[in-house]
Amino acid sequence: MSGTAARLKAVLWDVDGTLAETERDGHLVAFNQAFDAGGLPWRWSDDEYGELLRVTGGRERILHDMALRQRGPALAAEREALARELHGSKNRLYERIVERGELPWRAGVAELLEECRSQGVRLAIVTTTSRSNLVALLHAHLGSHWPEWFPVTVCGEDVRSKKPDPEAHLSALRQLRIGPLEALAIEDSPGGAAAARAAEVPVIVARSRYFAGAAFDGVTAVGPGLHTRQGWVPAPADAAAPAGRVTLSDLLHWHAAMDTVSHYPATRA
Repeated sequence: MSGTAARLKAVLWDVDGTLAETERDGHLVAFNQAFDAGGLPWRWSDDEYGELLRVTGGRERILHDMALRQRGPALAAEREALARELHGSKNRLYERIVERGELPWRAGVAELLEECRSQGVRLAIVTTTSRSNLVALLHAHLGSHWPEWFPVTVCGEDVRSKKPDPEAHLSALRQLRIGPLEALAIEDSPGGAAAARAAEVPVIVARSRYFAGAAFDGVTAVGPGLHTRQGWVPAPADAAAPAGRVTLSDLLHWHAAMDTVSHYPATRA
């Protein structure tokens, strides 16, 4: 590997919206199924859920929605208990969706994971989702050997403060025993990007369904997804190269330019 490659020792992957478009096709479906199973006349629309994603964490999302709509139990302790119950039910329903093969990797993800692994760039997970959700998704795609791909995984229950707090990224760096500038984070949301930057980890953004038009500040590169080298700002390593997926060479190029961080305003989705 080149000298630049040696500087990049690990890629820190977000999960929801980054590895897979899990939010709309997985979590939203499971939340609504959990409401039905609990006998509650609640339902989140696609647009409503997009707004709720500004709140990090599924249980926290339920509590926020109850307060916003003034529904649910009157006492705070009872609302907390209901949120925990619904979130647990939702996670079990989500696992069934994953087991049925309804949440594929985003295009370009599998190839980039394989390329990083084959070239000795370590892989880690930094997510606010629950460990049960993560294990279900990784097992569905990588089988029982998924820990060999991702020996370091930091999930929502592993931290006291979720994204945009940097705690999860800092924990991953400690476990990997590397410095922040030896890593590159791949995120899809402003909160995830802010968390990586707060941990001083350079970050690229592969826009997802719910954050297709969001503004990003202080990130190294932004693009429509790992499936294409077109539409990335700044352009990949060799803009004249044939169109195709984002490669490890592109990650190394962006990582080498980590000090050139920029503000990317909201775009029309």
